[in-house]
Amino acid sequence: MTDHVARVEQEWARERPQLDVGPIRVIGRLHRLANALTPQLTRVYREHGLSEGEFDVLAALRRAGAPYERAPGELANFTMVTTGAMTKRLDRLCGAGLVTRRASEIDGRGRVVALTPHGVEVIDRAFDAHMANEKELLAHFTPEERQTLEALLTTWLERYESQGPPTLP
Repeated sequence: MTDHVARVEQEWARERPQLDVGPIRVIGRLHRLANALTPQLTRVYREHGLSEGEFDVLAALRRAGAPYERAPGELANFTMVTTGAMTKRLDRLCGAGLVTRRASEIDGRGRVVALTPHGVEVIDRAFDAHMANEKELLAHFTPEERQTLEALLTTWLERYESQGPPTLP
């Protein structure tokens, strides 16, 4: 079976035979998968009235455990966005009644963001649907294939995050 990436690889191999275009087999497919999966994931968030970023914030708060609160800077680290972007997300979530902000009891200058009871209900429903969706997206694989894929991706991500991108000699 020849997929889109295989056709692209073949065309580049024909046009630039001196160049090793083999990495496109993995990176090209990962890129296409990411582009295909994103709308499938964000559809579930939208069904619960959330953007992808808002889902991330609510999930990070929910994972913190009761009383479901974190500092805004900590949330920014967990969701990998700037503090400015976090402020905008928190403004929207506060306006929707899903989170509250208050002064920190430990550091008077600091703030704490917490899920409201309504926020807990929304993220719990959204996360249940998200997990069902992800299970469906992986249904093409056997349990053994999923374990192999997970192991390979885990190894790659650990190496990439600890060492950064490899440098060519």
